[in-house]
Amino acid sequence: MSKIVVQGIQFDDKSSFQKGPKLAPPIIREILHCGSLNLCAENGVSIDTPAIEDKGDFEIEKYFDIEKITEKHLDSYDKVFTLGGDHSITFPIIKAYQQKYKKFDILQIDAHSDLYNDYEGDQYSHACPFARIMENGFAARLVQVGVRTLNPHQAAQASKFNVEIHQMKDYDISLIPKFENPLYISLDMDGFDPAFAPGVSHHEPGGLTSRQVVDLIQSIETEVIGADIVEYNPNRDFQNMTAFLATKMMKEILVKMM
Repeated sequence: MSKIVVQGIQFDDKSSFQKGPKLAPPIIREILHCGSLNLCAENGVSIDTPAIEDKGDFEIEKYFDIEKITEKHLDSYDKVFTLGGDHSITFPIIKAYQQKYKKFDILQIDAHSDLYNDYEGDQYSHACPFARIMENGFAARLVQVGVRTLNPHQAAQASKFNVEIHQMKDYDISLIPKFENPLYISLDMDGFDPAFAPGVSHHEPGGLTSRQVVDLIQSIETEVIGADIVEYNPNRDFQNMTAFLATKMMKEILVKMM
């Protein structure tokens, strides 16, 4: 069984429109242990195991400290599961991963492609991480699911980097390819329809249901080597709906990583 570390990255300096995702990690943990739910995924496997160790939360002052923290954890553990944080954190995490796992794919579940060359003058904005990942050749393959905000610039970027986009308007789980390489999962909570996840900074109607995302995660057959859950904004949540959903997804993904 793989040794997995959970790290919370409290960082949202690269957010546009609204701040708040840096508050998410401790709230997701609070929900996980609040007594309302158990620690089992739907397959009956519990994440209450010595194979998973939680190192707590890290408040980030400098952006690339995220890479250093992840590198340190990858030195001692096989895999890292990250609670964010805005989506900008994925680039330094993947940068650290590239040093240990040389060839892997990424499954990105998101309303947005996050492929801008730069956004508001910042190449490390939360709207840009997958442009940085792909231009550096850090992923063998990037598959995006749930996108419903594709504009001409990001479409051109997707073509340039051979990104496989499954837009929400065409969503069909049977058309999502099987992965052959080890897989990293990046789950942006705004990939869900706001009816299921109101606690996000950018409400994008017409998104994925909670059941669709659970089914997608459960359908993965290759090894999952790492994951992050990002862009939960507690300031926008309603009765912790999004926190409970993020917690459920945390359990489903961690069990896939075991």
